[in-house]
Parts: sequence; structure tokens; C-alpha cells
Amino acid sequence: MIIRFIYMLAVLTAFATAGSAQAACYADYKAKRDNPLRLHYGVMEIPGAACDDAALARVEIEKRLAAEKWRLLNVMSVFGADGLENRKESAGQFFLRF
Repeated sequence: MIIRFIYMLAVLTAFATAGSAQAACYADYKAKRDNPLRLHYGVMEIPGAACDDAALARVEIEKRLAAEKWRLLNVMSVFGADGLENRKESAGQFFLRF
């Protein structure tokens, strides 16, 4: 009984630490709309898998922007939570909007 309890505790601990080990991931980008021309700089949270794959990050960002009729121009960078505060003011209303 005690061995089973210790095993369950170890499994739960492993799941808890695995979930917290996946750090938040963000990207900043530039996008546009036509007629009339509108440009914006924004920041969005992207899935962890996209942090290590630039093509996957681009696809995710394009998909979310297209839903609001924006077209991605450029992915500026992919970064962790430590870079959020530096970009918040520049992104304005497009900070974590999509």
C-alpha cells in the first residue's frame, strides 16, 4: 500500500513539473490590412511547439491574424515571458490580442 502511494505521488509530481517546465512562448510581428491600408505591430502567445520551429510559429500567427482579416508581413522574433514587458507599450491594443 505504501509503495503504491509513493509511486502515485512520484507520477503526480512528474506531471506537475512537466507542465510547469513548458515555458510561455511569444512572438512579435507586423501585419497589414488593405482598403484602407492599416499596419500594426503586435505580440501574441504561441504554442510551445512553435517556439522551436519558425515555420510553425509563422503558420500559427498567420492563421489567427487571417481570422480577423489581417495579413502577416513579418515575424520579428520569438521570445519568452522575460521579453513581454519591453514590447507591451509598442504593441498597444495589439498586445496579446490574438
